[in-house]
This record gives sequence, C-alpha cells and structure tokens, in this order.
Amino acid sequence: MNARQSAGGFARRLIALTRKEFRQLLRDSSNLAIGVALPMMLILIFGYGLSLDVKNAPIAIVLEDSSPAAMDAVSSLQLSPVFSPLLLPSMHEAERLMQERRVDGIVRVPSDFPRRLASGDARIQLLVHGSEASRASIILNYASAALMQWPERQAERAASRPGDATGDAALAPAARASIRIEQRMWFNAANTSTWYLVPGLIVLVMTLVGAFLTALVMAREWERGTLEALFVSPVRPVEILLAKIIPYFCVGMGGLALCLLAARFLFGVPMQGSLAVFLLSSMLYLFVAVGMGLLISAITRNQFLASQAALLSSFMPSVMLSGFLFDLRNVPAVIRYIGNLLPATYFMELMRTLFLAGNVWPLILRDCAILAAYAVLLLGLARAVTRKRLD
Repeated sequence: MNARQSAGGFARRLIALTRKEFRQLLRDSSNLAIGVALPMMLILIFGYGLSLDVKNAPIAIVLEDSSPAAMDAVSSLQLSPVFSPLLLPSMHEAERLMQERRVDGIVRVPSDFPRRLASGDARIQLLVHGSEASRASIILNYASAALMQWPERQAERAASRPGDATGDAALAPAARASIRIEQRMWFNAANTSTWYLVPGLIVLVMTLVGAFLTALVMAREWERGTLEALFVSPVRPVEILLAKIIPYFCVGMGGLALCLLAARFLFGVPMQGSLAVFLLSSMLYLFVAVGMGLLISAITRNQFLASQAALLSSFMPSVMLSGFLFDLRNVPAVIRYIGNLLPATYFMELMRTLFLAGNVWPLILRDCAILAAYAVLLLGLARAVTRKRLD
C-alpha cells in the first residue's frame, strides 16, 4: 500500500511539474520562437531559398563579326537556361557592365572569326567575373561546353547531307573548324575562393561586433538598472546613446583593422579600390550595426531576448541572405527581395568590389547612400525608443 501511495504521489508530482513547465513554455513566446520558428526558418531558407545552381546568369555577347557563322556559334548560349545573354555592340560597353556586376561574363567573337574559321583555327574569347570563384568556374564550364558544341553540330549537318555539293561547300569551313576558347578570369586571377570569402568575413565581423555585441551588453545594463540610474541624472538621452556608441564604434574599427591586415598579409587578397572609400563605407555600416544593436536592446531590455533577436535579425541574415555564401540571383524572388532589404547585402557588395574590382563609382555611390539612409533610420529609431522609455 505504501508503495502504491508513493508511486501515486510521484506520478501526481510529475504531472503537476510537467503541466507547469508546459504552461511556462507557452507563456514565454521567445521559447516558442527558438523551438519552433527558428527550425522552420532554417529549413525553409536552406531547403527552398538557397541554391548552388547557376540559372539565368547575365552574360554579354559581343559580335565584332556579324556573319551567320558567328551568330550560329553563340546560339547555344542564347538557348541555354543557364544564361541570360545580352547582345552588345562593343567591348567597352560590355566591360563597363561587368565592372558594375550587371553581367557575369563576356563572350567576344573577334572580327577575324571568318578568316580563322576557314583555316580551321577559330577563336572565341570568354571573360568571366571571378570574384565568386565557384560561380565563375561553373559559368566557365557551361559556356565553354556550349560554345564547343557548335563545331560538332556543323560536322553532323555536313555528314547528314553527303549528296548536296552546295551544302558541302557552304559547311566545309565550319565542319572542319577547331574552335579555341580563350578563357580569362577577371578580378580573381588566382581563382581562389579565399578572395571571395575574406571580404565577406569582414561583413560578418562588423555585424557581430556592431549589432550582436552592442545589443547583448546594452541589454545587460538594462537588466541591472544601470541605465535607469543614468536616466535620473541631468544628462539627455542623446548623450547617453552617443556615450554608448563611441566605445563600440572604436571596437568595431579595431576589428576592421585586424581584418584588413589579415586579408592583405595572411590571405594575400589584393585591395584594388581606394582605402579611403573602404574606411568610409565601413564606418557607415558600423553605424548601421550599432544602431541596430541599440534598437534591439532598448526594445527587449533582456540579455537572452536581445541575443536571440540580434542573432535572428542581423548575424544569421548576414550569413545566409546577403550573398556571403550564395548568389542572390539564383534564389526565388521572395528570398531575393528579403536579401535586398538587408544593409549587409550592400556592404557585402561594396567590400568585394573594393577588394577585387576597384573603384566602380556608380555602385559605390549607390551602396554608400543606402547604408547612410539605414544608419540615419536605425539610430533615429533607437533614440526615439529610448526617449519614450524615459517619459
């Protein structure tokens, strides 16, 4: 009997405690967010939104020779789902578009194509933007394979019409053609993924220091009541915010200096652009990240919530949706639009452009203007939320 009573008491206590824990779990929305929303978000992003495949890659086709043979030679590119070709009249225009990252590659058919075709030594130049090493390699392989199909098709046509002398005469040069693809990688001559990843790591470090660390440390002060003690003093909210921004801004710039030294001397990543522009754009993004951290900490006032909010809203999107690992042009439109809303996306583009391509001013001015707008918006919201908390 005592054993039954003991077992019954144990079961009642266990059920009561389990019920209490379930109620506490359901009352705390942050637990549900971590346990349910976060796994679902990761599954959707990795399973649906991200892809290593290359589709509809913009590529410029420059036909310096407009003969039917030249147009037929590049027809495979126009029919391929991998490419989205754009016919251009000159190499100058094509090079400008590739510098601005509006095309991923250039296929150039030189003006001496018919003469070399007749002698069996035709050449086609293939230039690819190499800042993203894996994507560039895929484009090179696909484009080369598509271009090399043309001589095979011509030989098959000639073989299928053995009795047509006129057809034989017309197809003879093409049938014996031996196309040579002259490949060249721009902005990443070493064709190494390190040159592609290191500028992106700078974005992650700046995000981690500016947003995540700021939100975590500031939330700790909210929990301990040290900020309330400052609020009852004669200082104004804007002065408190500036006093909090300056130290983390200095820490972020110190981290940036270390990243720059490591990129140059440890990994050998070249700096093609202006160092002054690099520092200016980095300062703008650091203001964005610090403003995001201040806003998160002022809203949550809790270390745990602030760390999770900073992780979900800044660091993880910077890794997965900013173009750090995956090209946003290969993902569904919804995911691409979300990525284009992130300030990290534009800073990522700036870093890779300045390191590998140089001073592409249309892109630099556009991205810096966007980062400046984000900095003003987030810092203004942080000040407004802090002022409301004081009232």
